[in-house]
Amino acid sequence: MDIKHLAKKIRLHTLQMTSQAGSSHVGSVFSMADIIAVLYGATLKKDPNNPKWADRDRFILSKGHATSGLYAALAECGFFSVEKLNTFYQDGSSLLGHISHKGVPGVEVSSGSLGHGLPIGTGMAYGAKLDQQNHKVFVLMSDGECDEGSNWEAILFAAHHKLDNLIAIVDYNKIQSLDQVSNTLGLEPFADKWKSFGWEVLEVDGHNLEELHTAFSNLPRKPNLPTCIIAHTVKGKGVSFMENTVLWHYRSPQGEEYASAVRELESQL
Repeated sequence: MDIKHLAKKIRLHTLQMTSQAGSSHVGSVFSMADIIAVLYGATLKKDPNNPKWADRDRFILSKGHATSGLYAALAECGFFSVEKLNTFYQDGSSLLGHISHKGVPGVEVSSGSLGHGLPIGTGMAYGAKLDQQNHKVFVLMSDGECDEGSNWEAILFAAHHKLDNLIAIVDYNKIQSLDQVSNTLGLEPFADKWKSFGWEVLEVDGHNLEELHTAFSNLPRKPNLPTCIIAHTVKGKGVSFMENTVLWHYRSPQGEEYASAVRELESQL
């Protein structure tokens, strides 16, 4: 699969879905779009024709508000039709505004309340170890949700139980709902915190597809250690007037803003 093309399609689908639905979180999807593209295009063991395949890798989108990006990736990978994306956020649709596993092939768990994804993923990884299964568990988190104490309990637990089948990916775009992360509750020294809790840590450019692919292809990085990949990203990446702005956490693309964003994305190779 062409990873760059998949990342572009994720962004274009997200624009269309959120504009049609009058919903939000475009900036949050755009910051993670390249990560999702590399995971679904080149990393995860999966079978769209058998979503519950026992040997599949598990993926949890802990930042469940960025749901439109994951739905787009699943549709492009064949878990359900691309046409179904037109029902996003509509009455009676299974494509809810926060990620839902009910009636959506390929979604492991519902999420949206921040701080739940990593604890769930940690339990899945622990269970896989107990059952001597070989799949991996990937959890994509927001930087803002690292304010939640439930995550740090899971981080302690994962290191204690040597869960090297668990990979936490932090979309570190440095903006949470209403302000910069550094102004809300500073995380730095962020990598050192994970290391001090017993994790192997790697920092990458979250928009460099080759760098992401290399990071995801060499796991676990160390035996008996869970891995944290801190992906430095840009909120709203891909559309110039959306980048690095708090506004596009909640704003819905409409009118000329929508048309301009589509033109800018379609002009990119």
